[in-house]
Amino acid sequence: MRRRPPRCADLGGAAASTAAPNRPGEVVTMRRWRALIVLGTAQFLMVLDTSVMNVSISQLVEDFDTEVTTIQAVITLYALVMAAFMVIGGRLGDILGRRRLFFLGLMVYGTGSALTALAPTVWVLALGWSVIEGLGAAMVLPAMAALVAESYRGPDRAVAYGVIGGLAGAGIAVGPLLGGWVTTYLTWRLVFAGEVVVVLAVLCCRRVITESRRTGPRPRLDGVGAALSAVGLGLGVLGVLQSSTWGWVSPRNPPFTVLGFSPTLFVVGAGVGVLALFVRWERRRDAQGADPLVHLPLLGRPALRSGLMTLLGQNLILLGLFFVIPLYLQVVQGFDAFETGLRLLPVSITMLVASLLASSLGRAVGPRTIVRLALATLVVAVVWLLATIDPVIDDAQFAGAMALVGVGTGLLASQLGNVVQSSVGEEERSEVGGLQFTAQNLGSALGTALIGSILLGALAHAFTAQVEDDPRLSESARTQTGVALESGISFVTTDQVRSAAADAGLPPSDVDAVADSYASAQLDGLKAAILATGGVALASFLVTPNLPGGGRSRTGARGKTAAPAPSAGPTR
Repeated sequence: MRRRPPRCADLGGAAASTAAPNRPGEVVTMRRWRALIVLGTAQFLMVLDTSVMNVSISQLVEDFDTEVTTIQAVITLYALVMAAFMVIGGRLGDILGRRRLFFLGLMVYGTGSALTALAPTVWVLALGWSVIEGLGAAMVLPAMAALVAESYRGPDRAVAYGVIGGLAGAGIAVGPLLGGWVTTYLTWRLVFAGEVVVVLAVLCCRRVITESRRTGPRPRLDGVGAALSAVGLGLGVLGVLQSSTWGWVSPRNPPFTVLGFSPTLFVVGAGVGVLALFVRWERRRDAQGADPLVHLPLLGRPALRSGLMTLLGQNLILLGLFFVIPLYLQVVQGFDAFETGLRLLPVSITMLVASLLASSLGRAVGPRTIVRLALATLVVAVVWLLATIDPVIDDAQFAGAMALVGVGTGLLASQLGNVVQSSVGEEERSEVGGLQFTAQNLGSALGTALIGSILLGALAHAFTAQVEDDPRLSESARTQTGVALESGISFVTTDQVRSAAADAGLPPSDVDAVADSYASAQLDGLKAAILATGGVALASFLVTPNLPGGGRSRTGARGKTAAPAPSAGPTR
């Protein structure tokens, strides 16, 4: 009788074999990588959301009859929830089991996606997407990172993290394309309905994912530490994310002021203060022999600390560029959401390819070399991008620069997950997974907020200088423009500036001069923001010396040099 081909749910035995160390000469088959397909699908799904929402803002404003600031607040809340609860999610993996938490988080995430797809009001949208999906992602991602590390060993682990990193970048880049097309021609609700279908498919394949049996007592959740961590990270991220709206020092458009100053630094300072209390509490728990939320001595391991800092820098660069570049394409060039997504596609393709090709290369030359090569590539890509920021886009040059961005971020993604997870022991993987994705989300928040602040600041400075130096402008036009700048500046189209100037009663010659000055200032602001991401890439070189070096040794579970893992044969 012919044997029935195994279904997804019948692959427990196959997946179990991946949890053991790879044997020399072992044949790499598709069957052994099915666990990675399931885990990678979850990673792609988590990252896809934000990029889809970013290109759907205008349609969401229209559908819910609300304002842009309200939708931006919904997007901000998603980042807040993720950053605040990621460490807690990692700890819950140790308590409940990583496999159990992974699938429980997927069910929470799918529930949020279904509610988002059906949301009748913007507040239901915030509950479904920002809160429920955010909590689901905070449960899934740390468990996913730990399960990848547990399921693969030696060079296969490097390949697995290369795939995971490539899928994360693909989600960031494909999101605008998919979201733009669906929003333009169908409805954004279909994206979230599709996520429910994907979650159900992954749940059907649950036997693919296995977890080794844990011994010893399970740790307890540090409730006080969890609350301090969530509040501290939440306040810090809130302040940074709102900086472009509230202003850093001088109030721009805040809900309140503190002694006449913007509340941004006070909110960030409050977050830092709460996190300082969190550190003291955790040290006290550790000294008493109780289970802390985070074992702070982990951060004393040089390889882990450098890996986390580089992850933060990677996401700051990538999300900073993905904030600036769509503004250039949509506002300056006038492309719609779908056309914008098409021009971001080279990043997705080259990031995925670079992640896969460089994952095994890191074992030969060492992660430190690959990371430094990646940062150098990003610096070159930034310089190339700066040369393409012109009033009329050169599509070939722009595509080349974006492809190089993908190569640089793909090289980073191929190494950092493996560096972080390989620097700790098996029992610490969930906890470190929480730290890993906390660093990534903080980098994402900083990328959007800091680069956005630099963009608007440079735009205001350049526009002011242009207006003052333009001989075509009358004194009254300079005065009116200066008054308008004092109330804040936004990155809008030159047609909107032209209309505003005409509505203010300026003569046609002054209207043209103001519009031309703003168009020139736009390019200056964009270049300053892109240049800042290059500065982050250069600064990231400072944390690379502690990354693992040559391929004949690797960082062991306790941060010491360990013997090479056994070879698993070819890993293609």
